Order: sequence, then structure tokens, then C-alpha cells
Amino acid sequence: MGLLGLRAQALARADTAAAVSSAVEWPAGPVLPVPPLARVNARPDRFIRMSVGLRPFRPAGPRVEAERVGEKLVVHNYGHGGSGWSLSWGTGAEVVDLALGSGARAVGVIGCGAIGLTTALLLQRAGAKVTIYAKDRPPLVTSSYATGVWSPVSRFCLKSFETPALGRRWADWCVRSHGDFQTFLGLPGAPVRWVDRYALSDVPWDEQRLLRQAEARERGEPEFANMRDFAPSLTPEPEDLAEGVHPFPAPFVRRSANMVFNLTALSRRLMDDFLLNGGQMETRTFHRAGELAALPESTLVNATGLGARELFGDRTLIPVRGQLGVLIPQPEVDYGLSGAGFSMVPREDGLVVQTSGERDFGSDDLTPDRAESEGALLALAHVMRGMRA
Repeated sequence: MGLLGLRAQALARADTAAAVSSAVEWPAGPVLPVPPLARVNARPDRFIRMSVGLRPFRPAGPRVEAERVGEKLVVHNYGHGGSGWSLSWGTGAEVVDLALGSGARAVGVIGCGAIGLTTALLLQRAGAKVTIYAKDRPPLVTSSYATGVWSPVSRFCLKSFETPALGRRWADWCVRSHGDFQTFLGLPGAPVRWVDRYALSDVPWDEQRLLRQAEARERGEPEFANMRDFAPSLTPEPEDLAEGVHPFPAPFVRRSANMVFNLTALSRRLMDDFLLNGGQMETRTFHRAGELAALPESTLVNATGLGARELFGDRTLIPVRGQLGVLIPQPEVDYGLSGAGFSMVPREDGLVVQTSGERDFGSDDLTPDRAESEGALLALAHVMRGMRA
């Protein structure tokens, strides 16, 4: 077993982050200089699309549990907020145990987004015959409109619902998902890759964190849980860069490494793997839970995201709007960047430019706001103009 596998096993068994902290004292090494970075061609006429997706936020965190609905065993797997892609393999693994624990070997999955596809594949790997029932398929599902980065704490749950038990569960989901995503590295189309990300600030980082919290309160957002305390980070620790080793026009610069998901290639890969493994897909629309009785499988997985609000009456679900502006791809731009009013993610299918809108939390408005994307692009353009060669 490789080092990654050993680390994953250790993390999965751990009750707290301290239990698995490294026993090795590593010497501090030199901060490597920033390599030459290509500038983003930040012009509004290079937008190729603007899209809006709705994150299915649940104040208590994702619902991963089984219940009886008539004669069906329904295993719920929804409500991941902004952490859906990141936690998909982890919650899916728990769902497999719940779904197959009764001996079922034919399972129906309701929903074909990130959660539905990954859960279906995990069920297949466990030996189940799987059919996906869904109204839409990628790229028409809301998961296709995600930012596409490893973000397992993004709007996971409210601070008031944070408990040690939920934290340990979250840590297990993280470890499983993180390991599964590594198996997509190096594949054609780069469905998953690691990139360096640079964060810029005009004020010290502690002060910036307080400013962001104040801005979130002004936007009407509640206080979200910070689950990082429950497990050591699965990504390298960020490092502060001194002036002169980076090209950015900012007094405070941090560099970190993170996974980026090329959602176009990743979704297609998941779909292809599912079908090659013998999976079936049927286009179906369900309005009430009672309609599931007509399906032939006795065990079903509910991966409908926000759809569970109507289908299963979960009124705790809250939509969180997220808009993306996507620029023409620039293969030479292989780094991520964020600063005041913008973030940029370098995906193979385009450079994703994004900002936090004033009306995101609780909004189900799917209409793109061009001014929002152009505002983020303008902030990015200012940084590009100030970059040193």
C-alpha cells in the first residue's frame, strides 16, 4: 500500500486531528520563488458563457441516512451546500453500506449530478446493478455549474449544528473523497489536477478574515461551521510570500496548492464509466415520493439535491446562488488567483471568474447578472495590469 493509502487509513480511524498529527519534526525549508506566470487576457469580450447554479444547503449538514417510504428503502444523500463535489465519494461510500446492508443487489439512484453519479459508481463497484432515474443529465444538472475546486468546508452546515460527532463524520467523508480524486490524476482531459493558487490582500490575513465575516453578515449570510478543526488538512499548508519573490501588486500574498476539477471532462468520465460498467439511465421526472413506488428496485438512493425539498418535503433546504463567468481557455494560465472582489480558477474548459453576489444566500434566481461577472473581471484586470514581468 502506498503512503496515500496509509495516510487515508490513519485519518479514517482518528477521532481528532491531534491523534494523527505528524510525529516527525520537519525542518523549515526555503520558500521557492514563483515561476513565470502568464497574464490572464481579462477582457469582457472573451466571456464564452455565464451560468448560475444553486447549491443545496441544509443548515444541519448533508442528509445521509435511510428511511422506509412505503415498501421502498430510500437512502438519502443530499444537502451538501458548496461541498458536493468535494465530499461526493465520501458520502457515497456511506450510502453504499446503508443501501446494500439489507442484501439488495439492484438499486435505483434518483438524480444524475455529482452525488448521484459518484454514488452509482460506488454501488457498481460493490457489485450492485444500478439504474439512474433523472430529469436531466450533465451538462444540464446544477453540479455542472459549480466552481470546480476542492472545497469540503464550503457551506457545509451552520455553526450552531457543529458537533464532534458530525466533525468526525465529515473527516471520514473528506479522507475517502480526497483519495478517490487522486485516481483521476493524469487522465486524458485532466479531469482532476493540482494547481498553485495565489491569494492577494491589502491588509494582514487576520484582518482580512474579519472583513470577510463582516461582509458576509451584511449580505445576510449566517455563520457557517469551520470543520477544519476536526481533521488535518489534506492539502499543503499555505505559505506567505515575501515581496520580491512574486509578481503581484499586493503587500500580502499567500501561495497554496489545491485540486481543480475540470467538470466537463470529469462528468463525462463518470458517465462513461457508469455506462461501461453496465449501468442504465432512464429519463424520469418525479413530483411526489409516492411515485417512486412504480420503480422496480426495492432500494433507492435519493440524490436529488434541492429537489428533495418538494419530493420529500425537506423544507430546511435553502438554495444558495452561485454565478460563474467563463473566459476562453488559456492553457498557459496554470495557476489560481483571488483578491478583493474576484477569484479565478484555471480549468481546461475555460478560466472561471467569480465573486460573491449580494443576494446569493436564499436566492433561487437563475438569471445571470452580467454586471456581476464583469465586476469580478474588472478587479482581475487591475491585478493583471499591475503584475511585474
